[in-house]
Amino acid sequence: MKTKEIRQMSSSDLHKKVDALKNELFNLRFRLATGQLDNTASINHVKKDIARVKTVLRERELGMGKEA
Repeated sequence: MKTKEIRQMSSSDLHKKVDALKNELFNLRFRLATGQLDNTASINHVKKDIARVKTVLRERELGMGKEA
């Protein structure tokens, strides 16, 4: 997910996206613990996506976001 795509989403959509990504991260960690996860790099991708979304949300809170 690119930052440009994230900036075009509304704040409520971003909150929903964070919840969905956290759920996905939980499932990936669970699959890793049980030995069912083949691509361990997907955990890092999801963590970075969460950070990107949270960064855009925080920028909007502070009023310094670059609105597209």
